[in-house]
Amino acid sequence: MADSITITLPDGTPRELSEGANAGDLAASIGRGLAKAAVAATVDGKQVDLTTPLPDGATVAIVTSNTPEGRHVLRHSTAHVLAQAVLQLWPGAKFAIGPPIEDGFYYDFELPGGAAFSDDDLARIEERMREIVKEGQPFVREEHSRDEGLALFADQPYKREIIEGVDETEGAEGGVVSAYRNTPEFVDLCRGPHVPSTDRLGAFKLMRVAGAYWRGDEKRPQLQRIYGTAWESRQALEEHLHRLEEAERRDHRKLGVELDLFSFPDEIGSGLAVFHPKGGLVRRLMEDYSRRRHEEGGYEFVNSPHISKESLFQISGHLDWFAEGMYPPIEIDEGNRYYLKPMNCPFHILIFRSRQRSYRELPLRLFEFGTVYRYEKSGVVHGLTRVRGMTQDDAHIFCTKEQMAEELHSLLTFVLDLLRDYGLDDFYLELSTKPEGKAVGGGEEWDEATEALREAAGKMDLELVMDPGGGAFYGPKISVQAKDAIGRTWQLSTIQVDFQLPERFELEYTGADNQRHRPIMIHRALFGTVERFFGILVEHYAGAFPLWLAPVQVRVLPVRDDHDGYAASVADRLRAAGFRVEALDASEPLGARIRRGKLEKIPYVLVVGDDDVAGGTVGVNDRAGNVERGVPVDDFLARLARELVVRAGV
Repeated sequence: MADSITITLPDGTPRELSEGANAGDLAASIGRGLAKAAVAATVDGKQVDLTTPLPDGATVAIVTSNTPEGRHVLRHSTAHVLAQAVLQLWPGAKFAIGPPIEDGFYYDFELPGGAAFSDDDLARIEERMREIVKEGQPFVREEHSRDEGLALFADQPYKREIIEGVDETEGAEGGVVSAYRNTPEFVDLCRGPHVPSTDRLGAFKLMRVAGAYWRGDEKRPQLQRIYGTAWESRQALEEHLHRLEEAERRDHRKLGVELDLFSFPDEIGSGLAVFHPKGGLVRRLMEDYSRRRHEEGGYEFVNSPHISKESLFQISGHLDWFAEGMYPPIEIDEGNRYYLKPMNCPFHILIFRSRQRSYRELPLRLFEFGTVYRYEKSGVVHGLTRVRGMTQDDAHIFCTKEQMAEELHSLLTFVLDLLRDYGLDDFYLELSTKPEGKAVGGGEEWDEATEALREAAGKMDLELVMDPGGGAFYGPKISVQAKDAIGRTWQLSTIQVDFQLPERFELEYTGADNQRHRPIMIHRALFGTVERFFGILVEHYAGAFPLWLAPVQVRVLPVRDDHDGYAASVADRLRAAGFRVEALDASEPLGARIRRGKLEKIPYVLVVGDDDVAGGTVGVNDRAGNVERGVPVDDFLARLARELVVRAGV
């Protein structure tokens, strides 16, 4: 073909196009369906607009709207339309930033005269956005010098501040400032890419209004933030909104109050929970089962104090690399500084170092339910899932380099099996690598540790996602990412390979050659923290814990007060078999007592009346709404025993 170019598709297939063809032309040449779904393209690893001409010899992938990358483009483009609508409805408004975020987008504004959006304003803004979408306005990329950019946004101080911070490492190459124009009147500072035109949008909804400090700094102006969500189709949007409704119904903070599990008294402080008897019982059951499995797995239990002298965290590096997550020091004993511990690992290191170790003792697996304290800003504290005082189910394994690969494989298998016992079974793995400029140790050791984790992950038959720069300051890590009952992803267990802290603490063991060697240290938290895992389980089960974790497994209700004695005898028999049972007397109407049991999400409510007294039976009302009458008590006991075995292997 004369004046043609050849590009390569992701599968290696070459494709010939006319010179000057863009990514949109490529999508159309492949098929009408792809052209309709395309929102951007990746050219030699860089995302670009569909209107960008393709260079000869490039490798090109089309980004479609139903992918994470495509949704990112949709949401970013919808954020621009939000900004355009607000500036039209509130002349003189200042706009700051409007990035895509998980499942949505937001934009920050400063309204004239210090005005604030109300929730009622969202409908008006959304209506104007839909008019803009219907107009099919093109997203046209422009490139300007810094001075031109500053002039372009002369009346927008937040945009000017962003431009003033642009250099060759932040922003476009060579100091170029990129922007996208929808109309002669509206242009927004942006790197892109964007959809070709506004009529490619439409499945969106504005969600709420919030306050937000500029640049996240409480000393800077407070702006008005509008949150929204955007998807590739009306169906995808409706499914997301349904998930949000379901998430609200499952909110562990609400259920924690309704089920009397835990609370956060103001007198104690933000992010510090107290567990009530029922919550404390569930927590004990979680921990006891974990302890039993750790004992079976060859772990040894240790315990460490909640505070330490400053020198411990100087040696470990936490004061250099983790100080922002630590509470201020406590000065006692003539100026000696003590810190609340943010992590358990330095204490376990000292246990290892307490005497000379032999290779015959390795791998040495130390385990502790250790409470740690980390300072979180009040704005990010969130129920049990983001707290300031937390208990980690922390293990630290000391092993030889030769043992490392097998130990990592064993650890991952142990972690995944135990999470499945708690009812989570949809996983992928995330590998977090060295945080450049925020880490200790040489590159070779980090490379070796990272590769060991990569190989261990590869044996799990799970998707592995990279997280560049997300490792701890002392080593890379694998995180187990688990999906809950409504499809949300939670980071749970972490496994970290650490060459650095054994070096900093000069740990040694005597090898078979009678020489001294440095051990490898593996950090492992299975729940992450007990509090966070508790909150996740509450939401995963919507408060309806499986039988083995339910604080009350069975409630027995007599129909009348003359059945109280039989109800008590049934309860005693179930307790003797090891079940957690309550028997309520007949002082309230039966219907009210049954409804209360359902609200409290008790797995089984037994009702006993005349026929049951005569026949040694019970009426069974399970949590799913099934009702059976005349069930022999022995049969019901056998059912409970089977359910325990099936659910958790206990």
